[in-house]
Amino acid sequence: MSWRPQYRSSKFRNVYGKAASREHCFDGIPITKNVHDNHFCAVNARFLAIVTESAGGGSFLVIPLEQTGRIEPNYPKVCGHQGNVLDIKWNPFIENIIASCSEDTSGGLKRNMTEAVLELYGHSRRVGLVEWHPTTNNILFSAGYDYKVLIWNLDIGEPVKMIDCHTDVILCMSFNTDGSLLATTCKDKKLRVVEPRSGRVLQEASCKNHRVNRVVFLGSTKRLLTTGVSRWNTRQIALWDQVGVMPKHGLDVSACEVFRFYKLITLKGLIEPISMIVPRRSETYQEDIYPMTPGTEPALTPDEWLSGVNRDPILVSLKEGYKRNSKIVFKAPVREKKSVVVNGIDLLENVPPRTENELLRMFFRQQDEIRRLKDELSQKDIRIRQLQLELKNFRNSPKNN
Repeated sequence: MSWRPQYRSSKFRNVYGKAASREHCFDGIPITKNVHDNHFCAVNARFLAIVTESAGGGSFLVIPLEQTGRIEPNYPKVCGHQGNVLDIKWNPFIENIIASCSEDTSGGLKRNMTEAVLELYGHSRRVGLVEWHPTTNNILFSAGYDYKVLIWNLDIGEPVKMIDCHTDVILCMSFNTDGSLLATTCKDKKLRVVEPRSGRVLQEASCKNHRVNRVVFLGSTKRLLTTGVSRWNTRQIALWDQVGVMPKHGLDVSACEVFRFYKLITLKGLIEPISMIVPRRSETYQEDIYPMTPGTEPALTPDEWLSGVNRDPILVSLKEGYKRNSKIVFKAPVREKKSVVVNGIDLLENVPPRTENELLRMFFRQQDEIRRLKDELSQKDIRIRQLQLELKNFRNSPKNN
């Protein structure tokens, strides 16, 4: 009788990737060529969002997942930023809410992809990262080139905490399962684990032979996985987010799909879905490859989380299929609407010019406005000099001696 080693066979050993056919891809999209190393694609169970190449302000497309094929060049875009869009993230609890940040130092929140309901201003330089809290509704983290991480409570539309422990640009943020810890990588080659509510650094490691670019918590194992490059500029882990990843509750469980990636092919303007499938003969629900997974219901409110409460995400089973949660509705805080009116035109209400003629008209309007402001300024300077002379004459008059 031959001896055989005792080892555990993985149920995923035969998993294979299945690329979608051309008619099931998203074609004709002007994907951004920005060199910022970040997420330019975000996907949830209903929509696909892609940062696009555009002039006159940043923009991104939001496409329903069933609308595959060629996308028309004049397909409506989400336009609200004055600078290039650097990061986009879907709200894990409300599927038609997406957070975006850009070079114009603001983190903007978009709803229904048509109008901005909330704009967040707090960073002094451009904002490079946004991240939703994994268990709390309406808590958003943003990291800027001012080396600060701001925690926003979207119920009031204001920053409630600031993490100021970094000495250089923040490259990546990742939460543990219940959102009680935040791991960050920084351009100073340091990996930090931070308690987000207090901003206190719990652990810090310096990577001398490894420039960390990305970090992710490995579930509830209390371990971190980092990727980056060595001192010889070679990739030490080759796979990371040049793709968007479908949440578990958006997978096709009837086809034994365990992952779905959305690969960006910039040169072709193509987005290719790639499904990772575990081959099974039976068509029944395969419970062993679909454990309980985080759903779309938040475990905490912003006030509970800010007061120090920690709670694991609410898990759901995929056996009965994915059910959308329609109870949660985002309500932007009421605030006074700002406007910048020039020649009777509200610049904040108007979308960027789409044609060269529109751009020229806007340019000449701005030139007229600049000339008018210069005239007003010169008149005010003259008036100031007149008042200064009157004051001098008044002080030197004999009656005041």
